[in-house]
Amino acid sequence: MSSLYGALRSGVSGMFVNSQAMAMISDNIANVNTTGYKVSKAKFSTLVTNNPSPTLYSSGGVQSQVWREYDAQGLLQASSRSTDMAISGDGFFAVTDSVTQDAATGEWSRNGSILYTRAAEFRPDENGNLVNAAGYYLLGWEANSAGTGFTETNVQSAFEVVNVSARSSDPIPTTEYNLSANLNADAATDDNFDIELQIVDRQGSQRTLTLTFEKTGTADEWNLFATLDNGQFLDLDVNDDGTFDADTDATTGISDAEITTHEAGGDTATAGTTVALGVVTFDASGNLSSIVSDTTTTLTNAAGTTYQVVGGDDNAGSGVLQVFIDHDGTYSATSVDDAVAINLNLGTPGTTTGLSQAAGTSTINTYSDNGQQFGSLTGVTVNDVGVVTALFDNGATRDLYKVPVNTFANPNGLQEQTGNVYIQTDESGEAIAHTASTGGAGAISPSSIESSTVDLATEFTDMITTQRAYSANTKIITTADEMLEELIRTKR
Repeated sequence: MSSLYGALRSGVSGMFVNSQAMAMISDNIANVNTTGYKVSKAKFSTLVTNNPSPTLYSSGGVQSQVWREYDAQGLLQASSRSTDMAISGDGFFAVTDSVTQDAATGEWSRNGSILYTRAAEFRPDENGNLVNAAGYYLLGWEANSAGTGFTETNVQSAFEVVNVSARSSDPIPTTEYNLSANLNADAATDDNFDIELQIVDRQGSQRTLTLTFEKTGTADEWNLFATLDNGQFLDLDVNDDGTFDADTDATTGISDAEITTHEAGGDTATAGTTVALGVVTFDASGNLSSIVSDTTTTLTNAAGTTYQVVGGDDNAGSGVLQVFIDHDGTYSATSVDDAVAINLNLGTPGTTTGLSQAAGTSTINTYSDNGQQFGSLTGVTVNDVGVVTALFDNGATRDLYKVPVNTFANPNGLQEQTGNVYIQTDESGEAIAHTASTGGAGAISPSSIESSTVDLATEFTDMITTQRAYSANTKIITTADEMLEELIRTKR
């Protein structure tokens, strides 16, 4: 009699665990297109009742456990979105479910729970915060104030909300120019070659600084003149004794003490739009030999006009000329910020890294500068180590954040939450933040998404076997019921 009741209980337990398995299969199939979804499986084990006698059998049944595969790798698929990310290997992105804005600074910060996900289809919301389809905000390490690195920490509560609303890139005045060019060794006396350089002032306005190399009657020698299409040059050696009248300031290139001495009209060269910078010579091999900038002298061009030399050798013998410019043309104590020293790097003497003299057409090889105009945000990219970079229409870039990859000793011990996210548990261990591809963390694949780990063929096969197993267990119950009915009928 007890065996029949035991059979009924076994059948019920079989129906229960197979219904659990069917529920997991249903979730798996429903999430076949969910980014970063991880399959759950039902794993069965026997449930045994102790037998009172070796000749008797007491049925137990079956029990099930959820077998989570959060550490399974999904297939990576290319995406056209620059803020989509996927992890190839171990790890999770840190996210939060709620953010708040500081009314005074306008900065956004986390005020919700920290969760973890591999569903990284992130888009900027109306405030510029990167958020995924389930409404979770991406967290990361913010760039430091100097822009030279990131405030990397393993303290998860110190992570910042990744915000890409850097609306603009401030203008940077030009203070450095690197120039590589060839001057024709066969040039005749008074032949000249112009190189137009675009320079930027503190407000981002552009003007043209033209360098004119003019061949002299001496072999391998060229005079160098400069012309400015707006603003004025400054002569910091008003008394023409060969030295600057005061030390230059690190920010503007000109100290405040020099203002009254060098304001417009204080020297004939100061108010001009054309000045002489010095004399350039080459050796017999065509390598740059020297750049002489002697402010005690003047240079006369082919047209017979004489100009005071105002260029300065920033580092004697280095091939760097320093030219001083006041962009607004009204140099005074109230406009010192418009004045700037521009270092023209024309190469290293004895080499052809900058200027050279070879037979053939005079030509520019390369040039570069550090100035930039005002720029508006045009896009955001993420690289393979998780650095989030803002792109601007002036060609400038700015690193904003680095996204860490968080690993766990037992990722399958995480607890799943709605929205394809997980929370840390005692079983999973503490989250450890890494730069991608270090410390056992996986690599970040930019412009990619991770597919779910659902295999439809496997799920449909499991569905069939689960349905059959469920049906078979219902037969146990109906058969045991019929046997009990036969037993009851023996009494009649």
